[in-house]
Amino acid sequence: MNTDPTPAGTTTGNEARWLSGCAFAAIVIVALLGYGAWALDDLQKGMDGYGQMEQDGPSGTAYEPLSPGSTARYEDGLTVTVSPPHAESGGAYAFSVTYENGTDDELLPGGELPEDSVLEYGPAPLVVRPGKASDDYVSDYDLTVLNRERTASLLMPPLAEGEKRTVPVRFKPTRAGIPVTVEVAVPDAGYRETAYFQLTAS
Repeated sequence: MNTDPTPAGTTTGNEARWLSGCAFAAIVIVALLGYGAWALDDLQKGMDGYGQMEQDGPSGTAYEPLSPGSTARYEDGLTVTVSPPHAESGGAYAFSVTYENGTDDELLPGGELPEDSVLEYGPAPLVVRPGKASDDYVSDYDLTVLNRERTASLLMPPLAEGEKRTVPVRFKPTRAGIPVTVEVAVPDAGYRETAYFQLTAS
């Protein structure tokens, strides 16, 4: 004869404490695993350098340049987007470079010297040059940036945390249909990769 007064299917005090302990332990384990994954990711970024690009498609290097309209995404939160070029009158073309500062610090997109911030050759914070991104030098065609001073003046002011700025660029190639490379190298006290974009003047 069963003399236990506890009704069948009822949880006793010891069982309830055991279940609560298991639930708490499971929550702690999940939290520790989440924190560990975050810490490992942060450590990896710190070892790589927060100036590394993290792309889903092409890497954005000279050998895997980004296409017009694509965005270079950096591990520290900076993004740079180069729009597709469009033709203007007189054989000129125009596109824009949009900087969005998602980092924790102020940035200087154009560096500290206005005359060296926008060039048709590198290195510079913004380079617009003829040829493919992987080309060291081309001699069959050339281009001229038409609004260098205006572009530089927009690049020079500091870009505050959370701020976004779009900078227009106008250029004129010696002939239509040539490949054009845009190199974006936002100056950094540590290290930041240069983002390469491949456009076509057509």
